[in-house]
Amino acid sequence: MAGHEVVKTIAEINDRIRKGKAVILNAEEMVKVVQKEGRVKAAQKVDVVTTGTFSTMCSSGLLFNQGQQPPVMKTSKVWLNNVPCYAGLAAVDAYLGATEPTEDDPLNKVYPGRFAYGGGHVIEDLVKGKAVHLRAEGYGTDCYPRKEIDKDVTLADLPQAWLLNPRNCYQNYNVAVNLTSRTIYTYMGPLKPKSNNANFATAGQLSPLFNDPQFKTIGLGTRIFLGGGVGYVIGAGTQHNPKPPRNERGVPTTPSGTLMVKGDLKGMRARYLRGMSLVGYGCSLAVGVGIPIPILNEEIAWFTGVSNADIQMPVKDYGYDYPNGVPRTLAEVTFEELMSGEIEIDGKKTPTVPLTSYSMSLEIANELKKWIEEGKFFLTEPVEEIPCF
Repeated sequence: MAGHEVVKTIAEINDRIRKGKAVILNAEEMVKVVQKEGRVKAAQKVDVVTTGTFSTMCSSGLLFNQGQQPPVMKTSKVWLNNVPCYAGLAAVDAYLGATEPTEDDPLNKVYPGRFAYGGGHVIEDLVKGKAVHLRAEGYGTDCYPRKEIDKDVTLADLPQAWLLNPRNCYQNYNVAVNLTSRTIYTYMGPLKPKSNNANFATAGQLSPLFNDPQFKTIGLGTRIFLGGGVGYVIGAGTQHNPKPPRNERGVPTTPSGTLMVKGDLKGMRARYLRGMSLVGYGCSLAVGVGIPIPILNEEIAWFTGVSNADIQMPVKDYGYDYPNGVPRTLAEVTFEELMSGEIEIDGKKTPTVPLTSYSMSLEIANELKKWIEEGKFFLTEPVEEIPCF
């Protein structure tokens, strides 16, 4: 791109936030500014663009310490509301995965794979202040003699409880259809036969990684909105693909970047963390994430001006192709087309079904915008870049 007429620093932007002079727009608002005034004037005018997404994010979980009580113990097996946790850590540390189902789910006994309650629901219950049942076993040692514990706990009873998510905020994703003659049940939701519905995710022009597609501002240490509280990016997430195909705007056209994030569960709100049940597939957690994008130059202003029409997504068959590991791209459609409620695949009109809540994503972007405007949230400098290209 051409030379940057506008150059700002995060320190300068934070100073403007402190003085109440910073101009903050959500990503939807920024689209209109860039389209109307161009990237240079947008960069001069705007200091921060807030993004948001609220969607099922299966690669999420809770790292917690249950605390000790005499006699002390080292747990080898742990359950919360009969959902197994991983306890192969130290003493009374454990990790609860969002997609782990309860061992006695009655729906699972009748319909294998149709879990109604799991790790994501436990996390939501804890954030709501509900008591959950803690059961733990240990093999007993000289220094950790206790062999079992059985009690109810609340979030306040846990000395530490961190939402620690290995993979969130996927930067683009598949549009899922099913070309077989039967309904199938997937992590993208139920898919009717003969491509009678097309399910899609991400928040389009509001989505964090569409607004910083080359990770110019997002990296290790970036402060974010996470689950209604404050969290941080701690690096690239699992399955991060730094070299996806991109369109002329630099936006990836296939599933690409991901983030690993963490935050203190005790500062979060259940409105932005919700246990999910995906019929015929399993349980998960819907997570709210919002990331501020500092407008440091006109290039970043241009990126944050991305619109739904600029975002292309691949249509994949989850009936034949995906299970066999060779998903062809049946078509490419824009997010704008998906949001219209209907797309065309091989000449057939197919209804579209969003798995990401656009209204909640916008609410998150606006909540983060409010925090910044009120001087309650400041931007951070990444201390390490996330791989790109």
